[in-house]
Amino acid sequence: MNSPVGADGTPSVVVAQNLQQTYKIKRGMFAAPDLLRAVGGVSFTVDAGKTLAVVGESGCGKSTLARMIALIEKPTAGSLSLGGRDAVDTPVDARKQLRQSVQMVFQNPYGSLNPRKKIGSILEAPLAINTDLSAAQRSEKGRAMMAKVGLRPEHYERYPHMFSGGQRQRIAIARALMLSPKLLVADEPVSALDVSIQAQVLNLLLDLQEEMGLAYLFISHDLGVVRHIAHDVLVMYLGHAVEQGEKNKIFLQPRHPYTQALLGSTPGLVGAASGLKRIVLKGELPSPLNPPSGCVFSTRCPHVTERCRVERPLMREVDGRQVACHEAERLNSA
Repeated sequence: MNSPVGADGTPSVVVAQNLQQTYKIKRGMFAAPDLLRAVGGVSFTVDAGKTLAVVGESGCGKSTLARMIALIEKPTAGSLSLGGRDAVDTPVDARKQLRQSVQMVFQNPYGSLNPRKKIGSILEAPLAINTDLSAAQRSEKGRAMMAKVGLRPEHYERYPHMFSGGQRQRIAIARALMLSPKLLVADEPVSALDVSIQAQVLNLLLDLQEEMGLAYLFISHDLGVVRHIAHDVLVMYLGHAVEQGEKNKIFLQPRHPYTQALLGSTPGLVGAASGLKRIVLKGELPSPLNPPSGCVFSTRCPHVTERCRVERPLMREVDGRQVACHEAERLNSA
């Protein structure tokens, strides 16, 4: 697969093309399983030093997408490359090295650290498993990384229960960076933290990105957080991408009705976009086991037409971003 290149001429850190993930849901011993398409064909690239934020309601496929990019789950269809290397059909001997190039930070800082291990042991574990460094070298690297995320030297010999949520998330970030990855997948990394602590962790991520040239895939439902950290935004609904583009274009003049509804329902963002008003979505989120036959948003869209109910729109360029909406040209933020 020919990978796009970043501004410096090197391959993009992540290139995903038509990624899909389908699960078989058993209905009984003799019945054929139902198919749940958690991700229905998503494409994007992320360059070094850039952040792509993936947003949408719970159940839209954000975390499933994150697990595929982090190589925790293999996609059922589509292609994925990391640093120009195929990450789907990778030989076993090359997969270990490829896994080191992408690391993940999870949502819950209280559940992602082993309570029986000291912080130093937690930070050194990736090095012990994946490198031939001596114990002294591992300790040196661990202490250096701990300082990089703003923790003190005496913290190295303490246990996770002795830290606050914000400190634990700093430890989780430090652990994720021990193998010098090119990509950090952050799945709701600040949603479990107090608002004041959220800002500290987000600023830490921005500082680390600038210093280390990291690419971020940032999963979030909080558009205020996304506005602070993202360069580009991918909006998902029921497993499908509905709008995708540069952050300011999405926030200032959203073109998809679902994006407009998300922004309009977020405190502090109403009025920030051009003519954006609060849109109250009616009806329930459809089941991913039985999605609408046309546009996935057609059952809740205030601008739905008969074409929307029978023909699924493809992503296409409208006003400098990609939009999956038949009516995008005539819709505005009003």
